[in-house]
Amino acid sequence: MDLALPAASALLASYLAIGTFPNPFLFIIAIIGGYAAITSSYVYNDCCDVDIDRINLPDRPLVSNMLSRKEALKYAGFLFLVAGAAAIYLNPESFAVLLLAVLTISIYSKLAKRITFLSFVPVGIAYGLVPIGIWLAFDPAGILKSPDYGSILPLPAIFLGLMMCFTDWGFTLSGVARDVEGDRARGAPTFPVTFGVPATAKFVTIMWVIGVIASIAIGLTAELGPVFFAGALLAGGWMLIQSFDFIKNPISQRGGRLFLQGSRYRGIMFGSLILDVILLILIPAYSGILW
Repeated sequence: MDLALPAASALLASYLAIGTFPNPFLFIIAIIGGYAAITSSYVYNDCCDVDIDRINLPDRPLVSNMLSRKEALKYAGFLFLVAGAAAIYLNPESFAVLLLAVLTISIYSKLAKRITFLSFVPVGIAYGLVPIGIWLAFDPAGILKSPDYGSILPLPAIFLGLMMCFTDWGFTLSGVARDVEGDRARGAPTFPVTFGVPATAKFVTIMWVIGVIASIAIGLTAELGPVFFAGALLAGGWMLIQSFDFIKNPISQRGGRLFLQGSRYRGIMFGSLILDVILLILIPAYSGILW
């Protein structure tokens, strides 16, 4: 999932901006940078949640003493440096978005989860910024170069960011529902702790409905082909079925399964987007199948 997201964002941005594949070297840098940025946030979050994971996920490396918190923080810092170097090399605008995303997700990991049931909000915003940062590397807005820059982002990029944001709210809260007992024991007022798992299941389903609609909007505004729509509709329909099943079975274990299923959905959806863009570039006649 965390490799497919930057790859799909870079390919789609390059295709819509210049009609062909991105520079291979820049493409690899973007994937490495995007992956490092996302993974850094995962590691830092684990460093902040050791006490909760000790209850919910005792086999995780930090909890089971496979490595120390100091070592994990160093690794998170290293990954951030990799992401930062990649972003600066690609486009200063991408670096600015990276800093904003890191600040936002750090607020969640360090502070918000322990003080408000709205702690999931900065997570979705941060992950919605990831494809935007990648996009700007291949289709710069020009804000930092000229005050007369025109439009900041095309509609497909906006819908890509929104899709990531809304689906991540559903994705994150499914995982938080899995961790409800540990959060409750440690006094973290998360959404499931505050409102219960049944209410969380309903909210999660609404987020996935909006996210799937946004994924279709990506295809419509970018005029993508049948491979993307087939993947987005099939994966989206399957994901909605799983979400409604969570409503029928509102228990923490089902939330945990939905959390993993959400990552599979994203992998399939982004994989379909990648394949579709490749076909659009390589086979000119393919672009006319739907349009």
